[in-house]
Amino acid sequence: MSDAVRNILGKLLAFDTTSRESNLELIDFIQGYLTELGVETQLFQDANAKKANLYARLGPAGNGGVMLSGHTDVVPVDGQPWTMPPFALTHHNGRYYGRGSADMKGFLACVLASVPGFLAQPLRMPLHLAFSYDEEVGCLGVRSLVAHLKVSQDKPAMCIIGEPTEMKPVYGHKGKLAMRCQVQGHACHSAYTPRGVNAIEYAAKLINKLTLLGAQLATTQNPRFDPPYSTLQVGTIHGGTALNIVPQDCQFDFEIRHLPGVEVDSVISELEQYADDELLPAMQKVAASSDIHFQPLSQYPGLLTDPQSDFARWLAQWCSNDEFTTVAFGTEGGLFDEAGVATLVCGPGSMEQGHKPDEYVSVEQLERCMGMLANLRTWMAA
Repeated sequence: MSDAVRNILGKLLAFDTTSRESNLELIDFIQGYLTELGVETQLFQDANAKKANLYARLGPAGNGGVMLSGHTDVVPVDGQPWTMPPFALTHHNGRYYGRGSADMKGFLACVLASVPGFLAQPLRMPLHLAFSYDEEVGCLGVRSLVAHLKVSQDKPAMCIIGEPTEMKPVYGHKGKLAMRCQVQGHACHSAYTPRGVNAIEYAAKLINKLTLLGAQLATTQNPRFDPPYSTLQVGTIHGGTALNIVPQDCQFDFEIRHLPGVEVDSVISELEQYADDELLPAMQKVAASSDIHFQPLSQYPGLLTDPQSDFARWLAQWCSNDEFTTVAFGTEGGLFDEAGVATLVCGPGSMEQGHKPDEYVSVEQLERCMGMLANLRTWMAA
């Protein structure tokens, strides 16, 4: 493995870019690195100017070309039994350890280490670089960059997202909708239960309705995905204060991971109608202040790119693997695809290591990624 990749990866891992933290120090490092190479960059900051996407392009002006994209944020290490320092590079037995090494700073290091090679030769089309924030909390940060691309006169034609796929080309994943439901009842002493509105009981009715709606979603199937249908599950629930008090409040979060093309707004509409027509009248008959509120938490579309397309054929050549597949986890790919940029996913490492203690990416995987980028550079040469 080249010293450049190792050195850059070590610097990237040293930045704690957990989604709750700022990513600006890492972005400043990348911006400085690219500026020294003569590459102009553009930042898209969040509302608080504490996080930013970075966008850059190399090569000739004009539409088209290939974009290499990855997120800079990582998941927390809190409560995980790490035996290696999470925010430092540790090299052991052919592996580079550190939070984000697989998901997905290993890919970012390879891309950055490859930039001098792309600059050293004339390109017949532009190479775009896109590094985002807050992917791990619902693909939230990249949206300002996507909005820019939608109206840009120099939009890339193709995008490779370097999520960890063991360098296997991926053409599809499910979309996700995450929601929060807040039920407000009416508290009273449990000896007088009929005078109260039990928020937990009404939350349970809503959860039972979600179970039925999930079963309906599962009737539409696509064998290219695992599981081959859309799934719906409740992940957290909180409510009540004491056993002898009818609970006034209950809150639960749920998510739908849906097949590409499956419309989930109708599921939420049916749940809201059930709340309005059947639950709220009974609740407000006892206490007029009772209420049920639904709040979207995050949402991103699924991805389904034609694995028989020219782009897929080219990627198979670049990464020396024509076994296209789908993945269970989500990416920013569906958002780029909606912006008119054909998107595939391929990157070093495995999600089997991502998000876990002692996360790592193997040297062999990084070498394969560098090989893919070298093949891409040859294909893009003028």
